[in-house]
Amino acid sequence: MANTITLKRRIGSVKNTKQITKAMELVAASKMRKTQDSAHASRPYRIAATSLLARLSTMTDVEQHPLYQKRPLKCKLYVVITSDRGLAGAYNANILRLLTRSIINDQNSNIQVKVAIIGKQGANFVKRLQGVEVLATYNAFGDKPSANDVRPLLQTIIEQFKSKSVDDVELLYTDLKSNIVQEAKNLLLLPARFDTSEADQDKVTALANATFEPSVEAVLDGVTERLLEAQLWQATLESVASEHSMRMLAMKNATDNASELIDDLTLAFNTARQASITQELAEITGGTEAMK
Repeated sequence: MANTITLKRRIGSVKNTKQITKAMELVAASKMRKTQDSAHASRPYRIAATSLLARLSTMTDVEQHPLYQKRPLKCKLYVVITSDRGLAGAYNANILRLLTRSIINDQNSNIQVKVAIIGKQGANFVKRLQGVEVLATYNAFGDKPSANDVRPLLQTIIEQFKSKSVDDVELLYTDLKSNIVQEAKNLLLLPARFDTSEADQDKVTALANATFEPSVEAVLDGVTERLLEAQLWQATLESVASEHSMRMLAMKNATDNASELIDDLTLAFNTARQASITQELAEITGGTEAMK
């Protein structure tokens, strides 16, 4: 009897857990749709900014600009985007694994490492690392991050690079490929680079005869920071959408596993109860025969 009581309690406990994971799955699915729409809507802006910068780079010597200057690599700054909460599958583990590999490679090359972390999960991980300077930590920017949210971080990055405190800035984030595919990626922010493969060639061609006032150099000053801001903001949007996608999948898997476990426990409960009934019948039959 004790065995059936234990199994009944376990079935009830798993059912309660299933209700929680199902609710979290539905919430994550709702947030996922909204954050994916935001990420997809802002991608053309990043492409347009990249196209403009690619055009400007053909008109002036960008190497003379402070944000484009390449220096011997002695200190690198990593900007890492994680989440405040867990229960999102391998979302945080993937990005932190990429960070760990990068830090090991840099330390083997005698490169000093600084880290700026977005999200409590990443902050709790980085503070346990040795030989790594934590430059700044930020709470996650929420489901609807704005340019104003990322601008203080961007100013810190630019000040560190212009003052030559760091020679290279790399952004680690999770890129949303689809609802079921998310990839931990690194993006080189500074010295500023222009990737013509991401530029819209039609836009680049359309700007061929454009006139820039007061000068190309003055426009480049503003556009460069705006492009960096667009890259950082877009990476934040992609990461938030990836987080909710991975949390939805994780909670769906947990709900499915709970259903399977309930079926197994129910079968074990029915088997134990049947065995108990059979034993009682045998004892009754044996007692009846003894009385005869």
